Amino acid sequence: MPTNYEYCAALVREADRDRYLATLFAPAARRDALYALYAFNVEIARVRDLAREPMPGEIRLQWWREALAGEREGEAAAHPVAAALRETLARYGFVAAPLVELIDAHSFDLYDEPMATLGELELYAIRTQSPLFAIAAGILGSGSAPPDTFTLDAGVAYTIGKILSDFPRHAARRQLYVPLEVLDRHQVRPQEIFAGQTSGPLLAALAEMRELARRHLAEARAKLKSAAPDILPPFLPLALVGPQLRRMERADYKPFQFAPLPPWRRQWLLWRAARNPNRIFRA
Repeated sequence: MPTNYEYCAALVREADRDRYLATLFAPAARRDALYALYAFNVEIARVRDLAREPMPGEIRLQWWREALAGEREGEAAAHPVAAALRETLARYGFVAAPLVELIDAHSFDLYDEPMATLGELELYAIRTQSPLFAIAAGILGSGSAPPDTFTLDAGVAYTIGKILSDFPRHAARRQLYVPLEVLDRHQVRPQEIFAGQTSGPLLAALAEMRELARRHLAEARAKLKSAAPDILPPFLPLALVGPQLRRMERADYKPFQFAPLPPWRRQWLLWRAARNPNRIFRA
């Protein structure tokens, strides 16, 4: 029977391969803790896919809140991801509060309410991704997490890149992460997106989102210049954001049929970024 940490590694390898591969560039002794953190993120991020309805999803998220709060000792000890995560937090001296905020932010995913403003999107990105970057960097930095300024822009850039890549899937299930504020500015109606209608105004709205991602990449690059090299492996998946954005700027770009970078190229980009960290934030 696999250990809790082996289970986490297998789950991340299957469901978040970019982070799985990035973790291979971290010291072997710290990888199990990173996989526990990322496996937790997989569990939370896929709640809508597993629950399909808001109420079962809310119940599932509440279970995780209580498990992190120590209210479900027996159940959490029997759950390989919960057990590994709680052991990791204790080992490195991290509090669970940022991860509870991550859970709270992901409750947005359970409903079909649109993202209203850019401010709401940035807050969602900060709450769902920045704790992962911060805690992962802390694991590699001997328990000392970097200041928030090191991770906030990274979280926003990563989230926008993912939202744009997942645009076809979100549109198919009537989820709208591109803020209404941006769509209104370009006179795009949500109904056009749900109908799969590509238009000049929609392409302009998506181009605005790409520029926002680039600005946050640039900010992250500036702030991480002084970071110790040993905390950089968690940030390697950001090396995929720039190439994805450039792929969306081809003349044949079709937002509703967008195909992400193939696995072999993703692995190659991660390897190059690990050898030359300047490539991590290249937009």
